[in-house]
Amino acid sequence: MKISECMCPDVCYVHPNCNVYDVARIMNENHVGCIPVCNTEKNVVGLITDRDIVLRSVACNKDNKTTPVSEIMTTNVYTCKCGEDLENAQNIMSKNQVRRIPIVNEENKMVGIISTGDLAHINKNVKDEKFSETYENICNCNVNSKNNK
Repeated sequence: MKISECMCPDVCYVHPNCNVYDVARIMNENHVGCIPVCNTEKNVVGLITDRDIVLRSVACNKDNKTTPVSEIMTTNVYTCKCGEDLENAQNIMSKNQVRRIPIVNEENKMVGIISTGDLAHINKNVKDEKFSETYENICNCNVNSKNNK
């Protein structure tokens, strides 16, 4: 199956100069926990999650109305091309423990996003060993972490 067959094509994005407060408001309005950050050419330059907002802005006492998202976004973003096989997206998610991957076209312009939820929806009626392995790897926690004591 191709990524284009199961990705969400209706994805909102923000520009790097958008402030943290507005990004949080957009997340709330769209019921999402992650928004790609794109330049004016619609190339993905980062990814901002609700966790980024909490850990890199709120917990650091930054002014959310003046701090640009570029200061707190994740910049090491994995992307996939829409024509690639779904298995490639699963491999990237599994290997790098990421839950969402922006999808780009041949010109590297963002055209969608795929998440573990999309994978679960595709595989809900099938026992897909690859999906189970992917999700297990994404959620794999360090045995010595504070939450596991």
